[in-house]
Amino acid sequence: MVGVPESHNGWTFVTNHARVLAVIADNPNVRIRDIATHCRLTERAVQRIISDLEQDGYLSHTRDGRSNTYRIEPGKVLRHPAEAGLPVASLLSLLVQDETHRAQKAQAQSPRLADTTA
Repeated sequence: MVGVPESHNGWTFVTNHARVLAVIADNPNVRIRDIATHCRLTERAVQRIISDLEQDGYLSHTRDGRSNTYRIEPGKVLRHPAEAGLPVASLLSLLVQDETHRAQKAQAQSPRLADTTA
């Protein structure tokens, strides 16, 4: 995956559940392995988070051979009382927009291959 974030110690503003959901929002066909790499989690932790999100109705998936296609329920409201009435789509619009920006920035900063034709 492009733009995998660097290691971080200490607290953060965004939960692992939100990070996993944002990666899925960016690519509904993403593999658990890629989610784990991007979010710096174990594959087992990602599986538990996906299970939590599915159990509470934020996420569902369909199986196509060995692949999953995930579907987020954008109208589902966030769980904490302080965000009562705020749909998950509002949160994801911030996180996915940021993810897109990071990916574009990483591509712009990567060294370009020199033209080697003579």
